[in-house]
Amino acid sequence: MRRNILVSLALGITVALAATAITRSMTPPTPTDAVPDAALTGVVTSQDEGAMEGVLVSATRDGSTITTTVVSDAAGRYRFPQGRLEPGAYAIRIRAAGYDLEGDGTAAVAAGSTAERDLRLRKADNLAAQLSNGEWFTSWPGTDEMKNGLLNCTQCHGVQPIVRSKYTAQQFVPIIERMGRYSQGSTMARPQLRPNEHGGGYAAPIRDDMGSGREGERPVAQSRVGQTAAYLASINLSTGPTWSYPLKTLPRPKGKATSVIITEYDLPRPETLPHDAAADASGMIWYADFGSHVLGMLDPKTGTVTELPIPITKPGAPVGSLDLVFDKQENIWLGTMYQGSLARFDRQSKTFQTWGSPTYKDRDEARIAMVMPVSHDVDGQVWIGGDDEYQVDVKTGTWKAIDYSVGMPKGSPVIKQLSSYGVSADSKNNFYGMNLNGTYIIKVDAHTKQVTPYATPTPNSGPRRGHMDAQDRLWFAQFRGNRIAMFDTRTEKFQEWTLPTQWTSPYDAILDASGHAWAGGMNNDRVVRLNPQTGELTEYLLPSTTNIRRVNVDNSTTPPTFWVGDNLGATLLKVEPLD
Repeated sequence: MRRNILVSLALGITVALAATAITRSMTPPTPTDAVPDAALTGVVTSQDEGAMEGVLVSATRDGSTITTTVVSDAAGRYRFPQGRLEPGAYAIRIRAAGYDLEGDGTAAVAAGSTAERDLRLRKADNLAAQLSNGEWFTSWPGTDEMKNGLLNCTQCHGVQPIVRSKYTAQQFVPIIERMGRYSQGSTMARPQLRPNEHGGGYAAPIRDDMGSGREGERPVAQSRVGQTAAYLASINLSTGPTWSYPLKTLPRPKGKATSVIITEYDLPRPETLPHDAAADASGMIWYADFGSHVLGMLDPKTGTVTELPIPITKPGAPVGSLDLVFDKQENIWLGTMYQGSLARFDRQSKTFQTWGSPTYKDRDEARIAMVMPVSHDVDGQVWIGGDDEYQVDVKTGTWKAIDYSVGMPKGSPVIKQLSSYGVSADSKNNFYGMNLNGTYIIKVDAHTKQVTPYATPTPNSGPRRGHMDAQDRLWFAQFRGNRIAMFDTRTEKFQEWTLPTQWTSPYDAILDASGHAWAGGMNNDRVVRLNPQTGELTEYLLPSTTNIRRVNVDNSTTPPTFWVGDNLGATLLKVEPLD
C-alpha cells in the first residue's frame, strides 16, 4: 500500500514538473533571462522563414567610425556582448541575401543594462544590388575559363558596373583596351595610367592566365578582346531591361560561422585602398595604401588613425604600395610599385629609407611589388618581387636579378613558365616564389641560386600570396584552384584544402598561433578558417562588400584574431571567432 502511494506521488511530481516545463517553454523569456551579458539583443524574423539564422546585424553609434557586427544563431537571436557597445544611439543594418530590414533601423543602448530590439525582415526590393562578385560569377552562364579571364576586373572595381551597363560588344572593345592601361592601384574614381600608356598598351582585365608572364603585363590578342567584349555584352543589360539568367545567392552562415564578432574601422580618407593590415607587438594595426603614398596606423581601442607620407622616388609615376612586412625588429618594409623602390620605415627613428631598383628612373616597367625581409638578418639580403625578382643587399645597395634557368635542364619548357607573384623566405633566407600565372612554388637557394620548381597537386592552381610559419611551412592561397594549400619546405610535400564556396578566389593564406589557417576571398566577402588537423573549414561572411587582399593575424589575443583591409572600401576589419 505504501509503495503504491509513493509511486502515485512520484508520478504526480513528474507530471507537475513536466507541466511547469511546458508552461515555461511557451512563455517568452525576459531579456535578462535570455542574455544577461548582452548590451543589445533581439530576434531576427521574416514572414517567409520565421526565426532566421545567419543574419549579420551591424551597429554603429552616432558619430563613430567603428561598426560592430554579430550574427543571429539557430533561434534567430543576435547578441552584442556588454563592453562591445558604448552607451548611445545606434544605427542598425543587416546583411542577408534576398532581404531588407523593415522599419526604423535604430536602437538605444544604456550603460549596465540590456536593450531589446527585435528585427523584422522583408523580401529585398533590389536583389541584384546585394549580390557579391562571386554570386554574379555563379549566376552567369558560360565557361569557367571565360569567367577566370574576368577576375582581374574585380581588382579595381566590382562587377555591378559591368552587369548594369548597356554597352554592346563593339562598345566594350575600347573600354577594355583603355582599362588595361591603368595601373593596379586604380579605382573607377581615381584611375592611374601606367607609365607611357597613352594608346596601344595591355589588356590586363582579359589576360589569359594559362601561360607565363606577369599579372597585368601581357599583350592580349585582339581576338581575345573581341571574345571578352561579346561575353560582357551577353551578361549585361544591352539587350533588355532585365538579365537573361536567374540571379543566384549563396546560403547564409550556419553553426560555427555565426559564432563571431566582426569590427569595421572607417579610415579618414574615403579614397584609401588598404591593401595590407598587420598587427605589431603592441596591438597597433599598420596598413599600406595601394593607391596613395601613405603608411597608416590604427589604434583599434580608440579608432584613431595616424598617417605618414612615404617618400616619392619617381615623380610622375603612379603612387601606392602593395606589400607591408615587419622584420624581426618590427621595422616596416614596403614595395612602392611604380615608384620603383624598396622602402623601410625605421620604428625607432621614425624615418624612411629607400633603395631604387636598377635604372628604375629610366624604365617604365620598373615596379617593386613584393618584399621579404623577415630573414634578412641571416645574410643581409632582402628578396623582392616586381618587374623581376631580385636579391637585394641593403648594406651595399646591390641588386641581383633571379635567373630561373640556373640549375634547370637546358632547354626545359618549364623555364618559360616560371615567374613569381608572391614572395616568401624560409629561416635560412632561401627564396620561395608563388607562380600566380601557373602552377609552381619556386625555390631559389640563397647561396647557389639554384632553381627548383615544385608543381602543386592541382594543375594551374594559381599560387598567389602566402606566409612562412615557424616550421618553414609555406601556407598559401590558390587563386584559381580555390584552395588553401601548404608546402612543407623541409619534406617537399604539399597539402591542399578545397574551399566550400565556388569563386571565393582566395588571395592569401596564413597560419595563426592556435594552429588554424586563414584565407580571404576576393569575390565572395568570406573569410575562411581551416583546422588542418580535422579539415574543418568555417566561412565567416563579412558585413559588406569587401575586396580582400593580404591577410594577417594578431596572435597576442586568445584565440588569435584575423585582420584584413577592404582594398576598395577604406576600412580595416577584425574577425574574432568566439570558439
